[in-house]
Amino acid sequence: MTNPLKDQGSAVKEITDFLKVLEDTGNLDLKPHILACNGHVQPNADVPIGETSSVSPASEHSPLICVEFTGTDTPLLLARNGELLHAIEHIAAKILGLEPEEHDLIFFDAEGFKANRDKELQLAAQTAIEQVRETGRPYSFPPMTSRERRMIHLALAKSGLPTASSGEGPRRFVVLYPEGPAPTPPPATEDRTRAIRNSFRRR
Repeated sequence: MTNPLKDQGSAVKEITDFLKVLEDTGNLDLKPHILACNGHVQPNADVPIGETSSVSPASEHSPLICVEFTGTDTPLLLARNGELLHAIEHIAAKILGLEPEEHDLIFFDAEGFKANRDKELQLAAQTAIEQVRETGRPYSFPPMTSRERRMIHLALAKSGLPTASSGEGPRRFVVLYPEGPAPTPPPATEDRTRAIRNSFRRR
């Protein structure tokens, strides 16, 4: 798969422009610090970005652009389990034209909220692995965002145990199964509706 952020200077510029609009229209005391792949913080949009030629390639799942927010209004970003922070990151991903499986290429955080959350997910994954191996029964995680579900799947992959996502929309969650093939999760409502319609067409 080609890297959609191969022109990372342009990508950082797009994010910078978006955050400037957010700052001007949202009337929020937030200061974004953008960490581009060249390892240099670029808080000022007037500074040339991404011109360093010695760029170290990131790993498959490492973010290429990180944004750290500071300011007196950061608690607003973190309220309701970081709902606004996740929303801003999601909009940025849409602006960059990233597919859902590519959202890991950018990472927005404030006061270490998501970094700490990532550590919690790693610990939760390890606990689930131990519990499933001890009990032989599936373990269901609470509903998570698509990014968090992806992180859980990756953390669980090293165990060799099968995993699957279940549920719909904001209630979608990950299930870890004991040894053996994972049961096929039921189709989403849209898929069930399409299957019913097709069965009537064949009659």
